[in-house]
Amino acid sequence: MTTFSKSQRHAQIAFFSRFQQDHLMQGWAYRLIADEMAQNLNPAFRQDVLDHFSAVNSPIQWHQHSNHALSSQVCCVNFLAPLMRRPETLARVIGSALGITTPKMLPVGRNAGDDIFVDFEWIGRESYLGEWPRTAGPTRGANATSADAIVRMADPEGTITTILIEWKYTESYGTPLDPKGNPTRLCRYIDKAFAPDGPIRADIGLTVSDFFWEPFYQLLRQQMLAWRMEKAKEDGASRVMVLHISAAGNATLHRVTAPALQSFGNDAFDVFRSLLANPSRFHATSIESVFRPVVTELIANDPADAWASYLIGRYTFLTSADGTPHPADIILGHS
Repeated sequence: MTTFSKSQRHAQIAFFSRFQQDHLMQGWAYRLIADEMAQNLNPAFRQDVLDHFSAVNSPIQWHQHSNHALSSQVCCVNFLAPLMRRPETLARVIGSALGITTPKMLPVGRNAGDDIFVDFEWIGRESYLGEWPRTAGPTRGANATSADAIVRMADPEGTITTILIEWKYTESYGTPLDPKGNPTRLCRYIDKAFAPDGPIRADIGLTVSDFFWEPFYQLLRQQMLAWRMEKAKEDGASRVMVLHISAAGNATLHRVTAPALQSFGNDAFDVFRSLLANPSRFHATSIESVFRPVVTELIANDPADAWASYLIGRYTFLTSADGTPHPADIILGHS
């Protein structure tokens, strides 16, 4: 376990100490029993999120460890789900993430009869990567390439951009994928990865199997999904990009794990971007740089803001000046 993940584990233990002991798994101070998974969500928005994920027309699968305090999916939902109905705040967040003038956000769907501006576990409108079951409909969030979240925006000229958001919290990687699955992976993606039929440059001597290390395997699949969504002009989008958001303190996540890619640089996300035929379709940034300015301003104007106050109270790294473990963790002796 990395220094960052240790500090966040202890920060979450402190946060979970407010729960009754019978809400927690025996022997765990930061994992809820399955029936209490909902306690992992911001209470001000909890029911709206649960209703949305269980919608009959398009149910979304919670990940296996959604009852865990360090769940990336839960972290993503706690940051973004409250903005499903706050397009102005979402616009500031996306503008901050991409370093652009505050964009106009467009609906991505409907919930309880209203437009929503964020959705989760997006797999596309079609089986672009040939992953969907032949005899049944796909499940968002399981057994198919999906983005943690999706938003859409329009520039002043009316050009629509879809943004697939991948979210990381305390993850780190270092081992290759189980080779038993490689024949299926090769068969499925070999004709979808490289230009002109995919997003990766074809002139740098790489093969699909060179990406069979996380986080590169996931990055490749999401970029292929974005490439094919753009080619299909899904929902009128002229451009589809992947936005990778992770905690700045999680330096281990940036390791270049795949041996064949190590000669391209020493930062995983810089390396991946350099491999793309169109690098503008991928952007990586930190949770802190994206959300801190917006959250700080909201708290200054309204300390009781249910979204901003929950994030600061739970995800302590957000208010650390440089993305390192929050001083509260050091005081607790967990640095």
